[in-house]
Amino acid sequence: MKKSNNISTKITAIYVRRFVSDKYKGNNSLSIDSQKEDCIKYVGSDDYRIYCDDGKNGKDVEHRPAFQQMMQDAKEGLLDRIVVKKYDRFSRNMREYLNITNELDNLGVSVYSLSEPFNTATKEGRMMRNNLLNFAEFERETIAARVADAYNTRARETGFYQGGLIFGYTTERRKVNGKTGSVLVPNNLSEAVIRSYEFYKDDRVSLNDVLVYLKENNIATVEVVEIYQKWFANLCRARLSKILANPIYVRADKDVYKHMASLGYEMVDDVEEYDGIHGLLVHKNPIGGFFVKLGYHEGLVDAKTWLEVQDKKEHNHRIPRNRKGNKSWLTGIVKCACCGYTMKISSRRYTKAHKLYHYYYDSGKYTANGCKSGHPKLRPEFVEETVFNAMKERISQLVIEKKEHEKPDPQAEKIQTEIIEIEDEIRKLLDMLKDAGKALFDYINKRITQLHEKKSDLEKSLLLRSRKKKRVDAKPLEEPLNCWDELSMEQKYAVASTMIDVIYISDETGIDIRFAI
Repeated sequence: MKKSNNISTKITAIYVRRFVSDKYKGNNSLSIDSQKEDCIKYVGSDDYRIYCDDGKNGKDVEHRPAFQQMMQDAKEGLLDRIVVKKYDRFSRNMREYLNITNELDNLGVSVYSLSEPFNTATKEGRMMRNNLLNFAEFERETIAARVADAYNTRARETGFYQGGLIFGYTTERRKVNGKTGSVLVPNNLSEAVIRSYEFYKDDRVSLNDVLVYLKENNIATVEVVEIYQKWFANLCRARLSKILANPIYVRADKDVYKHMASLGYEMVDDVEEYDGIHGLLVHKNPIGGFFVKLGYHEGLVDAKTWLEVQDKKEHNHRIPRNRKGNKSWLTGIVKCACCGYTMKISSRRYTKAHKLYHYYYDSGKYTANGCKSGHPKLRPEFVEETVFNAMKERISQLVIEKKEHEKPDPQAEKIQTEIIEIEDEIRKLLDMLKDAGKALFDYINKRITQLHEKKSDLEKSLLLRSRKKKRVDAKPLEEPLNCWDELSMEQKYAVASTMIDVIYISDETGIDIRFAI
């Protein structure tokens, strides 16, 4: 930088910038050295200061420290003009550029481009400058779209990990099927992941219990990368909960495929490829939703354990973390038969009788559409008593069925029938699309989306019933039912949520219990 003997004399700012992708365009004139050389040559004997942002994107100025410093110097009255090789080095965002140049005009600082030497003092010159910047902004958006498309294509076509820190794994560059990319490899923290799943699947164990277990047993005392050590040291309930929900750790088999499909994910690979060895990668779909791809890495947790943890997390999600969950052992399970929203419990004390009354109110009544059924007159105590008697009867039936031949699940058959009816309706609607006008097309498309969501919920319910029926034995449930009054609220809920999928209530239809076993 040239220095002036007169500190009050303003200087010329030379601004140079290059984004990482610019070096791949084959244009050497965009190199930092080339920009500096050309600008210095133009400035000649004038005093100047160089502001350089190497490897910075032109979409905004927030992440360009040299540009920020240049603007600060302009505000302090140190600069007379700014010289750039091209206007798009200054900014590729049209609106931002106009805002900045307007601010510089007010400060008495002009901007000059070596490659576009037209007079911006005239309306014709400003129009040409603005057109050039519009093209620069279009080019930036095109590049961003190409990068996103490349990412999406690579995520769909390969099982490489696309980036980011993942607990229990490190990345390793490998060549698979002729392509090179990052594959997840277990590190010394993988044992913490495995033990977390094994420990947490027990219904009696909480997230806090798992955290204490990991810390006290020094799972991460072995040598690991420093950043992973820091992550482990900061491991909390929220992070642990995400780890226990992440399909990247599961040795995905066909049951895991059905589970993910039931959640509405787009499944890229065929179910036959789910071999019980490899983990899953979940990616965001540009058109909305998410898709699932089998990774090249091996999972850490067997499918059975991973699915049991997902079931437990789903049931735990039903109970609020506040005191409202202490009013009933059916909290989160009871829903409105009309709108499907959860029935919540409120209390009111009548001073004359000195008695506390509990009653249901429909959370769906306060949504945008608003449930029109009104609050039910059914009392929570009556619903609990009815459900308890139905649970005892259900256990008795299961004991009898175990002695006899296995009987089909009528509720599962009902769900399967609903799925078939939905699929038939979807096929008929698809046949109508080819002759539909715009209004009808939009209606059919919306209806198909609704049907797919309903089908996904039914398939998830069916899968959950299937898994529970396989692993739940009726005999262990007899004992807690026989000493029901001695159980805590949490213990009662654990039994109820194991036996029951959902309970629909209304004054018109009464109490509809959907058992999961």
